[in-house]
Amino acid sequence: MDYAGVDGRRADGTAAGDEVVEPPAAFSDRAVASDPEIYEAFAEEGPEAWRRAADLLDWERPYETVLDDENPPFYQWFPDGRLNAAANCVDRHLDERRNQLAIRWFGKRGERRSYTYLDLHREVNALAAGLRDLGVEEDDVVTLYLPMVPELPIAMLACARIGAPHNVVFAGLSAEALATRIDAADSEYLVTCDGYYRREDAFNQKSKADNARLRAEADLSATVVVDRLGDALDVPLGDDEHEYEAVVAAHDGETVEPVARDATDLLFVMYTSGTTGRPKGVEHATGGYLAHVAWTTRNVLDVRPDDTYWCAADIGWITGHSYGVYGPLSVGTTSVLYEGSPDYPDRDRVWDLIERNAVSVFYTSPTAIRSFMKWGAEYPDAHDLSSIRLLGTVGESITSKAWRWYREHVGGGEAPIVDTWWQTETGAISLATLPGVTPMKPGKVGPPLPGIDARVVDEDGEPVEPGEPGYLTIAAPWPGMLRGLREGDERYRREYWLEGEDGWRYRTGDGATVDGDGYVTILGRVDDVINVRTHRFNTAELESAIVEADGVTEAAVVGDDDGRIVAYVTTRGDVDPDESLREAIGERLAHAVGDVARPDRIVFTPDLPKTRSGKIMRRLLEDIARGDEFGDVSALRNPEVVGEIESAVRKK
Repeated sequence: MDYAGVDGRRADGTAAGDEVVEPPAAFSDRAVASDPEIYEAFAEEGPEAWRRAADLLDWERPYETVLDDENPPFYQWFPDGRLNAAANCVDRHLDERRNQLAIRWFGKRGERRSYTYLDLHREVNALAAGLRDLGVEEDDVVTLYLPMVPELPIAMLACARIGAPHNVVFAGLSAEALATRIDAADSEYLVTCDGYYRREDAFNQKSKADNARLRAEADLSATVVVDRLGDALDVPLGDDEHEYEAVVAAHDGETVEPVARDATDLLFVMYTSGTTGRPKGVEHATGGYLAHVAWTTRNVLDVRPDDTYWCAADIGWITGHSYGVYGPLSVGTTSVLYEGSPDYPDRDRVWDLIERNAVSVFYTSPTAIRSFMKWGAEYPDAHDLSSIRLLGTVGESITSKAWRWYREHVGGGEAPIVDTWWQTETGAISLATLPGVTPMKPGKVGPPLPGIDARVVDEDGEPVEPGEPGYLTIAAPWPGMLRGLREGDERYRREYWLEGEDGWRYRTGDGATVDGDGYVTILGRVDDVINVRTHRFNTAELESAIVEADGVTEAAVVGDDDGRIVAYVTTRGDVDPDESLREAIGERLAHAVGDVARPDRIVFTPDLPKTRSGKIMRRLLEDIARGDEFGDVSALRNPEVVGEIESAVRKK
């Protein structure tokens, strides 16, 4: 590939001056994926190439068919095979690594717990037996409403063991959100806890669960309650509520035979965050999902059994499912599970955990990286992070500026970074570099993975020219894909699929560009567009330009009622936002986009309003910019910042 460039944009669409970082030779020499011909092999073999992924698993009944595509878009992967996800994550590792740590848990108040694969096997079996004793049967959906405690992955695996799909609800969501998800999933069983800690305060989770039960139409048959807080919070239990510890103790030492599931059977349902409308219940099948997750954990994140691996995402979201539980456990590695926040009790908490546990692969979000940047490089620089050999990002686009900071201060200037794109619906990583094969381009997510037919197209479905914006689509099925929606087939087709002359195409909902080398840059959701003086701008394009200004860590751009640009900007802690910085931001936008993109208003704020999953709530920022009343802020993890921003806008 030709990566050379001069000033301006080349004819092939590759941005001139693109920084290209080759995989370190020492890394490539021992990487799981190191053969460049893997792309060609997948292209030549088609769906059959995904046998490489399926063969990473143990099958109760071996599959023969890789893909059944007779009824698009309802594709079925490995349809004649049978397996059990819990057995693949626990049982099959007992012969070789029964005494190896599977989970290292660190609580918010300094607590520690460790589980070997043998320990994990014992508790998963005991809970599985307990759930059965409470009436849970195969295909019953169990809702899990827990914080980042070991009982959450244990409960997921116990459900999978007995063939009961799980429905994990993020612990920070409200009682109303929980009730909605219980009803939508047709769930009759709940596993929750007494509470958890927010900073120094004990928060009553059980009261939210009780309120949800009152709101829900479903009549729950049984609730299991984990004692997280001990004496810090006394929570009475009702007649149909059971202490987790008692349920497990009553069945300690029992072994539950894993229920063999068809590869197409439901493993779990996960509801989208619902920031733009009613949540959708995304269903994932057992075989294709687990195969795709295992393959990408090994080949993209380069995780092996001798690693200590940390995915910092909350298990309540899809990243935590795929790369906090099923991915690392399916490949038999040691995984770090952390309950606390990255700045508590100090801003070096993450780096201290990496140093103490010799974490070798660290996977986090650009949102977190921007916070690390804002706090200062002195925190990671004060720790020995030499154990890290690979870094990953997930959740949104990472700017080249943040990418370089991450590699320099966390990766020692050497560790490869895999910038990954995927969605709740895709189930597993779909676009990323292979760290032992593919050069990295800071700020560009990379090419589609082998076997993923991702294309950037225009409104007519035709491929766009390199460098031109379009719609990111996937033109062929892939193993980790959702099998459907809980709300039915018609909504599934309407929400995600387009049928054309060349077949069915999955609509990701993201805008993107692709360069002449096939590297994709994600521009954000296609509805994240503002109209300014007859021009249409993608917010990600404007925000990326703003954060390149020295001292800026994060930005959100919206339009007001008069078609003007309003930019909300956060800075590093050591930066005093003043008029010179306002001018610098305006110049950056004028240079990167054009004079028409200069913000009419720049509002400096200590933080931006974000959902519990870290997504910026632009709707609230639009309301503030337009002087409208804004509604419920309970879905935010930092609702207090809304009032501060509104006050700052009024002073302008």
